[in-house]
Amino acid sequence: MQILITGANRGIGAALDSALTARGDKVLGTARNHPEYLPLEVTDPASHRALSARLEGQPIDTLICNAGVYLDKGESLADGYPPEMWAESFAVNVTGVFLTVQSLLPNLQLSDMPRIAIISSQMASHTRAPGGSYIYRASKAAALNLGRNLATDLKPLGIAVGIYHPGWVRTDMGGASAEIDVEEAARGLVDRINALSTETTGCFETWDGRAHPF
Repeated sequence: MQILITGANRGIGAALDSALTARGDKVLGTARNHPEYLPLEVTDPASHRALSARLEGQPIDTLICNAGVYLDKGESLADGYPPEMWAESFAVNVTGVFLTVQSLLPNLQLSDMPRIAIISSQMASHTRAPGGSYIYRASKAAALNLGRNLATDLKPLGIAVGIYHPGWVRTDMGGASAEIDVEEAARGLVDRINALSTETTGCFETWDGRAHPF
């Protein structure tokens, strides 16, 4: 299988790259600026056009939209959350996912069993509302909504879409006190993606296989 992972140079993306490569898949990883990965700035349409041209005619069996930012950790309601932070977060976490799917749709249609995996978060769910992190929560909720609607529109094309909570993972984003390491998260996500089909398209699941409330 040929698999493309956005944001593959660190964290969960890097762990997914390692896990999938180890089992024999051909993995194409992207990063904003890293010599070992295909260049892709997910917020930039020109960057998407360049990647699409580079991959023209190549089937992509699984597209993993992993690239994301969490910029508002620790922000104060009284004087934080500037508009620029909202704009950048939504550009990466939501628009970036849409542009990636849109630009690589021709490649997915060349696959016999195309899948799209969107890495969201349990913080997208209305059942997880302890306050704070307003920008990240809102952007991941939007990514969840985007994935659900893409699932509807892409099902007639035979493309399955899954949205996943990767767990609270010990990464730069998750912090040192998180519950699981990136290898465990990656193994679980690989299992979830393997099970994804047009019968389960639109699912929102945790890394360990539990259905997550929307």
